[in-house]
Amino acid sequence: MDDERVRVVLVDDEHLVRMALRLIVDGEPDLVVVGEAADGDAAVAVVGEQRPDVVLMDVRMPGRDGLSATEEILGLPEPPRVLVLTTFDSDEMVLGALRVGALGFLLKDTPPPRILAAIRTVATGEPALSPAATARLITAATGPHSSDARRASRETARGLLATLTDRERETAGAIAEGLSNTDVARRLDITVATVKAHTSSMLAKLGVENRVQIALLVRDAEE
Repeated sequence: MDDERVRVVLVDDEHLVRMALRLIVDGEPDLVVVGEAADGDAAVAVVGEQRPDVVLMDVRMPGRDGLSATEEILGLPEPPRVLVLTTFDSDEMVLGALRVGALGFLLKDTPPPRILAAIRTVATGEPALSPAATARLITAATGPHSSDARRASRETARGLLATLTDRERETAGAIAEGLSNTDVARRLDITVATVKAHTSSMLAKLGVENRVQIALLVRDAEE
């Protein structure tokens, strides 16, 4: 049944790209495309109408860009997960996408099976990053920054993390290492349900949208 499948909206200004993605996604028994959009404004409208589980979002489009649209979409009640699919993989693009709340980042030359796997992954609330995006994130985390900017970012992150309980901070640290809910539960000797409860609490306290942003805060606090 359709309501048991992961509902996907495709956002890209290239009709041929959307057509190819639709063929790939609709060919899977557990996935279904429920809408398309060619720019950011249309994406917000389609998501509001269709209430998908996952949005495959391009970044650079005529009119409103994908990052701005992502930020508005993630401000909706019960928002979908956003998986950025783009040609560009600059540090600014990767960090910009993650900071506005995207849960995944892939390049358009990613093989179809990996795109499908990423859709399923982000649908569960887990991040999905391409190797190139991960490398960009690591470079940005370890590269040179102005001392004043780093200090301000560190103090802000530490202040936010101080609002968490000890157990939530342990969970945040494990998430920052890239552990899945199952692995976090095993490390902390708690149930997966408890990990999810801690994560939900952290999202509310920290004012962030997803696990990737929790990891970014932990990184900033440790710089």
